[in-house]
Amino acid sequence: MKIQWNENWLFSRLHENNAEQITLPHDAMILENRSPDSLGGKNTGWYEGYDYLYTKKFFAPSDYEGKKLVLEFEGVYHNAEVYLNDDEKLAYRPYGYTNFYVDISKKIKINEENELKVIARNENQPNSRWYSGAGIYRPVQLYVLPKDHIVLNGIKIRTLSYQTRTIDVTVETSAPGHVDIEILDGKTTLGSTTLQSDGKLVWTLNLPKAKLWNTETPYLYTCRVKFGEHVEEVTFGIRQIECTREKGFCINGERVILRGGCVHHDNGILGARAYDFAEQRKVKIMKEAGYNAIRSAHNPCSKAMLDACDRLGMLVMDEYVDCWYIHKTKNDYALYCMDWWEQDLKDMVDKDFNHPSVIMYSTGNEVSETAEERGIKFTGQMTEYLHQLDGTRPVTCGVNIFFNYLSSLGFGVYTDKKAEKAVSKGKQEAVGSEFFNNLAGLLGDKTMKLGATLQGCDVKTRDAFANMDVAGYNYGIFRYKKDLKKYPNRIIVGSETFCNDAYSFYEFAKKNTGLIGDFVWAGMDYLGEVAIGSWEYRDYAQDFKPSVGWVSAGSGRVDLIGNELGEAKYTKVAFEIDKIHIAVVPVNHAFEPHSPSAWKMTNAMDSWSWDDCDGQKTKVEVYARGAKVALYVNSKKVGEKKLKKDCKAIFKTKYYHGQIMAIAYDEQGKEIARTALESAAKETKLSLVPEDKEIGMNDLCYIRLRYTDQAGTKKPLARGDIKVSVNGGELLALGSACPYNERGYNTKVTDTYYGEALAVVKPTGAGQVDIMAESPYGNARASVLVTPE
Repeated sequence: MKIQWNENWLFSRLHENNAEQITLPHDAMILENRSPDSLGGKNTGWYEGYDYLYTKKFFAPSDYEGKKLVLEFEGVYHNAEVYLNDDEKLAYRPYGYTNFYVDISKKIKINEENELKVIARNENQPNSRWYSGAGIYRPVQLYVLPKDHIVLNGIKIRTLSYQTRTIDVTVETSAPGHVDIEILDGKTTLGSTTLQSDGKLVWTLNLPKAKLWNTETPYLYTCRVKFGEHVEEVTFGIRQIECTREKGFCINGERVILRGGCVHHDNGILGARAYDFAEQRKVKIMKEAGYNAIRSAHNPCSKAMLDACDRLGMLVMDEYVDCWYIHKTKNDYALYCMDWWEQDLKDMVDKDFNHPSVIMYSTGNEVSETAEERGIKFTGQMTEYLHQLDGTRPVTCGVNIFFNYLSSLGFGVYTDKKAEKAVSKGKQEAVGSEFFNNLAGLLGDKTMKLGATLQGCDVKTRDAFANMDVAGYNYGIFRYKKDLKKYPNRIIVGSETFCNDAYSFYEFAKKNTGLIGDFVWAGMDYLGEVAIGSWEYRDYAQDFKPSVGWVSAGSGRVDLIGNELGEAKYTKVAFEIDKIHIAVVPVNHAFEPHSPSAWKMTNAMDSWSWDDCDGQKTKVEVYARGAKVALYVNSKKVGEKKLKKDCKAIFKTKYYHGQIMAIAYDEQGKEIARTALESAAKETKLSLVPEDKEIGMNDLCYIRLRYTDQAGTKKPLARGDIKVSVNGGELLALGSACPYNERGYNTKVTDTYYGEALAVVKPTGAGQVDIMAESPYGNARASVLVTPE
C-alpha cells in the first residue's frame, strides 16, 4: 500500500518558533527575500538561503505492527536529514534532486503518536548555478508493506523484441514464494502466470497483438504483480531503442531525429514546487511547441514528469549532475559527488527503468573534468556502471567543447581563492561556469562555435567521448561534419545548442545518421542564471546589469508562463512541423538597445497589434521553407526575399494597423503556404482565460490574464497592474513572463508583460473556483469547474 504523505506538515526556518501548516510540495526559497547580499547572487535569482525544518505528527495504527514501513522523498533540496521520535538520524542525503528511501519500521511507535522531522539545508550559499528552490519540493509517499513483500523498485520490464512484442518481467521479493503476474490492457488480461520465486524471477512472454509505444502513439500497459498480501502495479510501454552509427537513433526499427529542448526542474512562477499537474503542463507545452525530446538539465527529473512523458509521447534524456569533483560554486555537489555517485545513479535508474519515455542517460553537464586523465577515467566508470544497471539505454555526457579547451589552459577554473576574491569585490569577478557564460554573452554564439573547431578542443574531448556511447556536444555544430568523418564509430548528439542552429542541424541530421539529435538551450525559460538569455528594453528593466530585479534567465523558446515565442515558431518551421509563421519585433522599441545575450536569436513575437505605432519602422521575421517569401502590409507588397541556407527572412518595414501577411513560394513561383496576423481593435479590456475549463481536485487552475480587444486578440502594449482574488481555491502564484520582476510571485498584484500575466490556483475542494481581477482596463471574472477525483 502506498499512502500520499503530503498533508499536515509544519514548516519553519530551523531554530525559529514560527511554524506554519503547509501541504507538500513546498518551496521554501520562493518565499524568501531577494537581496543584493544574497550569496547565491544572480545565479539563484538573488533569493536568500536558509536552513528549514519540516515536522509531521502522525498516529501509527495497530495495522502497522510487523509491517515494513518506508518513506520515499522524491526531492529535498538539499543535505536532507530525517529523524523519527528522537534525535537519532535515520537518513542523510546530500543531493537535492534525487528520490531516496527511509525505513522507519524499527523506530515507529505503534498505537501512539509519532513525530517525523526533516531538515533541509540551503544556508550554505552559494551552492547552485541556477534557482534550486529549497525544502521538500517534491511529493512524499509512505509505503506500508507486509513482512514478505515485493522489493521497492523490484519490478522491471524490458522489451526484448518489438517485432514479436516479446518482453521480460523481472520481480524481486523479500522472501521465496509464489508470484502472480498479469499483463493488463485496461481491464483486459493479455497474459498471466504464477511462478515460484527464490527471491528473484524472470518471466518472458510474447504479446503478438500488443500495440507499440512511440512518440506518435504512446500506448501504455499495466503489469500487476501479487506476492502474498502485497499487490503492486507498474505502467510500461512496449518499445525497443537502437542507437548506431549506421541507423541513427531508432525506436522500434524506425529512425527518430531527436528534436529536443533543455528544461530545468522549476515550474516558472511556482518556483521548484513539483505538482503533478504542473509537470504535465510543462511536457504538454513542449510537445505542442514541436519538440519530441526533453533533456532534464542538469539533474534527474521528477516521477511526475516521466509519467507525463510516457502518456504524451515525449522522449527524455535524464541527466545526473552539473559537476563531478571540480566545483562550479563553493558549496555545490562537488563536495559529495565522488562519495555518492553510485547510489545516486542507482536511484536514478530505478526511477527511470520502466518508463518508455526515457531513452538516454547523461552523466553530467559541462564537466571540465572530461579534459583531464582522472575525469576521462571517471567518464568511463559511470558509463560502465550505468550499463550494469541498465543495458538497454545509451549513455552520454554534455561537454562544452570550446570551454573544455579553455579550462585546460587555466581560464575560468574555479578555486575557493577566486570565489572569495569575487565575493570581496562585490561579486564583480566571475569564476567557474559564470566566467564562461559571461564570455559567451560578450563574444556571441558564433565565437563559441568557431572556438570549438580548434584542434586543441578535439584533443581535450576525444578521450572522454570514447568513454561514452553517444558524444554530447554543447555548442559544437561546426564540428559535426569533420568529426563524423574523422571518428567513424562516433555517434553525436547536440546536447546543448543555440536556437538559430535549428535549421542547419535538422538539414544535416536528415542526411547523417551519426547525428541523432539536438537539445536547444533552453526549451522553456527558468528561474536563476538571471538575464543570460534576455533581450529586454528599459521600460521593463531598470538596467541591463544583473541587479536584484532580474529573476529569470529569459532564454526559453517558450517563456516563463508557457507562451511560444518567435523562436519557437522558427523552430517549428525548421523542423518541418509548420510551413510558415510571422513574428514581429516590438514596434515601439524595434531599433533600440537591449540587454545582450548569446542565447537569444530574436525577441520577435506573433502579434500585429501595436497601438499608436503607425508609421514606425520595425523588423518582421518570416519563417518558411521554400525558395522565397513575400510580405504584405494591408495587401500592399512591402518586400520579397530569397531563402538561402535557412528558413528565416528578415524584413524592415513600417507598421500600420490592419493586417500583415506572408506568402511562401517554391522555385517555380508556386505558392506553398501563407499566413497572416490581424491587428486588435482599438478598445482594450481585461480578459481572464482559464487554460482548462474543468479540472480534478488534485489539479491546478492556470488562468491567463490578458489585455485584449473584444474579440480576444491580445494587445502587447497595453500594460497595467492587475489585482487578483480567488474563491474556492488558493492563489499559489501570480506573475508575468518578464525576466525582470521586483515583486516576485507571492503577491496578489502583478504587472503585465507584453499584455499578459498568469495566475496559478489550487482548488480547496470540489465545486467551482472563481477568479476575480481588477485592472486599469476594467474588471473580469472566470470560473473553473472542479470535479471530485
